[in-house]
Amino acid sequence: MAAPKRGRSASAPSKPGRSLALILIAIAALTGGMFASGHTTPRLGIDLAGGTSITLTAVNEPGQPNAINKTNMDTAVEIMNRRVNGLGVSEAEVQTQGDRNIIVNIPRGTNSKEAREQVGTTAKLYFRPVLQREASGPGASASPSPGSSAGGSASPSPSSSASKSKATSGSPSPSSSATSQGRPVTDALKATATPSASGSASAAASTKPSASATASASTGSASGDAAKLQAQYAALDCSKPEQRATAGKGAKKGEPTVACGKDGKVWNKFLLGPVAVDGTEIKKAQAVYDTQGAAGWQVQMTFNSSGAKKFADITGQLSQKTTPQNEFAIVLDDEVVSHPYVQTAITGGNAEISGSFTQQDAQSLSNMLSYGALPLSFKESSVTTVTAALGGEQLHAGLIAGAIGLALVVIYLVVYYRGLAAIAVASLVVSAILTYVIMALLGPTIGFALNLPAVCGAIVAIGITADSFIVYFERVRDEIREGRSLRPAVERGWPRARRTILVSDFVSFLAAAVLFIVTVGKVQGFAFTLGLTTLLDVVVVFLFTKPLLTILARRQFFASGHSWSGLDPKRLGAKPPLRRTRRPSAPVDPKEA
Repeated sequence: MAAPKRGRSASAPSKPGRSLALILIAIAALTGGMFASGHTTPRLGIDLAGGTSITLTAVNEPGQPNAINKTNMDTAVEIMNRRVNGLGVSEAEVQTQGDRNIIVNIPRGTNSKEAREQVGTTAKLYFRPVLQREASGPGASASPSPGSSAGGSASPSPSSSASKSKATSGSPSPSSSATSQGRPVTDALKATATPSASGSASAAASTKPSASATASASTGSASGDAAKLQAQYAALDCSKPEQRATAGKGAKKGEPTVACGKDGKVWNKFLLGPVAVDGTEIKKAQAVYDTQGAAGWQVQMTFNSSGAKKFADITGQLSQKTTPQNEFAIVLDDEVVSHPYVQTAITGGNAEISGSFTQQDAQSLSNMLSYGALPLSFKESSVTTVTAALGGEQLHAGLIAGAIGLALVVIYLVVYYRGLAAIAVASLVVSAILTYVIMALLGPTIGFALNLPAVCGAIVAIGITADSFIVYFERVRDEIREGRSLRPAVERGWPRARRTILVSDFVSFLAAAVLFIVTVGKVQGFAFTLGLTTLLDVVVVFLFTKPLLTILARRQFFASGHSWSGLDPKRLGAKPPLRRTRRPSAPVDPKEA
């Protein structure tokens, strides 16, 4: 009794309508999401859309002749890559060339300009206490007046909010504005956790070099270095590009220096103390929106253990001072990108910078804090722009190659499989629609960009998808050759075809996964596309090809074995099933009986 049950289950009719409805609903939903997102075409890589290629060369710093090595170069590549990706630039490539060059390829797009600016900012990130600050240029105030006392409110005062900048004297400056190249300049700094009294006491009691530097600079010490630095600060005019280019260059971490920073359209000059915290000691920085209060967008910072102690010490000192000496400058590439003031000693390693931030301001500053510290200094050796015309030609050639490959596959299917070719072509169309829609959606979601190797992967996938159809069709034909009618042949041929298709696609997907893991750059685009289309091949064969053939097997054109159906038993060489016949028994000899 067991054997007949297996035979009936193998040839039992399936319910193909459900599978077809499921895949059609999925296509409709994905297509609707694509149009709703506004991204109706896949994002293109630099080799197809054009972009910018930057060559950065590492330079030796004084006293560090062996700093340029493979470890530091690899670290710089990783940080630059995260810095660019933090801006949402798709398919940006950062890789080494030789022993001291780094190539950065930035695709053409809305964020490419900002990415180039931040990638070019390759110097180290430092936190320095502000000793003096004033507007620089014609009509600027000669010196700051006494500011507000430390430990103010948790957010800027109303006057500060109105001008989006706290002036040196503690009152709003009419010429000051909100941003420094898109970054907030003077913002309140506070702890995310309540600072302990012991932490404040220890910070206040601490005697760091910055405190002595402050005293030396503010009182006009007779020291030759201090006098020279004070004279340099007095002569500095940050409104002049040639002076900005040399301000603070070559300054050592343990010495005070001068720097420039821009508040909106107004340049400020700074006299800064020695480095209090190194940018490498920032563990994490992120832009967040304060939903509980009125602070709006903020930048939250987390320091490692050594950075947390240094930050607690310096904020403890600064909180006891008045403006501008209660500020610390965030210095990147010898330029002050932000100079928040401190309200209280910040312990625990967590802090937040709040003020009149926009979302773009907060994200830009958090990117600099997260990815700004490089182990080496670099200079921009060359900048090359790749035109979109060349990329368009390559894309056009790739599409022609894909069209030729698809046409050859269709011609083969029509000649060899005749009516079954309609099922194969319909399955290819469904696979192409799913591939296109998913690639368009992956652009804004994970930053996927279609490059030339990815196009090659899609072309190779045409053959993989067609191979799955051929496997199934041949299994059905084998069943017909054994003398079965079409409908049982469709159901009985599916289990064997299914196993073969799954094994074949698993091997293809495994190869694509390994290739994606062990390679870098554009080759990953080929591997990603190959893996994606392999997964879609399984979906299409299971939810579209097999159900569609099941439905068409009930139609007279295919069921009757029409000569153009591709399932004609005569053309396939089918033979009627052999039936056992009883051989006539030999006559019995009466004598033997």
